[in-house]
Amino acid sequence: MTKTHPMKTTGFSASRSGLICTMSLVAILAQGCARDPQTTGAIPDDYRTRHPITLSEAQHSLDIPVSPADHKLTTAMADNVKGFAQSYTATSTGVVQIQVPTGSPNSATASLLKRQIRSALVSSGVPGNKIVEVPYGASPYGDAAPIRLSYIAVTAMTGQCGQWPEDLSNNTYSNKNWYNFGCASQNNLAAQVANPMDLVGPRGMSPIDAERRSTVIDNYRAGKTTVTSEN
Repeated sequence: MTKTHPMKTTGFSASRSGLICTMSLVAILAQGCARDPQTTGAIPDDYRTRHPITLSEAQHSLDIPVSPADHKLTTAMADNVKGFAQSYTATSTGVVQIQVPTGSPNSATASLLKRQIRSALVSSGVPGNKIVEVPYGASPYGDAAPIRLSYIAVTAMTGQCGQWPEDLSNNTYSNKNWYNFGCASQNNLAAQVANPMDLVGPRGMSPIDAERRSTVIDNYRAGKTTVTSEN
């Protein structure tokens, strides 16, 4: 009687199992490389992007109140005009306008004081050929119309704050800060910039003091202090 022996499939099963494991691993790695369009890092939530500090032309003005009883600039007025002139010479080379009211009760006094204001501007460094006098109509009633000084200069500034283009609840559900967030701090930072060109590039550096550098190096090598002594 012939005996029938069962077929051995151990090697085939092991090979098949290894192939399945390999294919599963490849599938997992492929899923890991897939791009998720709803990535949290892609949400634009930086207040500096929403409220950037830019350089734009802006009007700088100073209103000088004029009383009908005034006959000359007060000390405070003269100081304000001097400060205005210093700001102009530091930031602009354009035209300075002196806007003088007409038709108001103080128009005669304003016409008198404008000459003193012009002299104060010139003595503070504003070229006389850059000063332009412009009349403007004022109401014959109410408060005394001021003399306005103005000029145009490139200024660091942001957009207008207080904008609410969408419902606050939308930001809460999406875990984002609201649109107006950070606008005030950006606005204050822009107002503190003395020279707007500092936002464009660094200023030029003056050459080093070679004699002072040699002294500091010699003191350092000798183990002495390198701090400048104050007398």
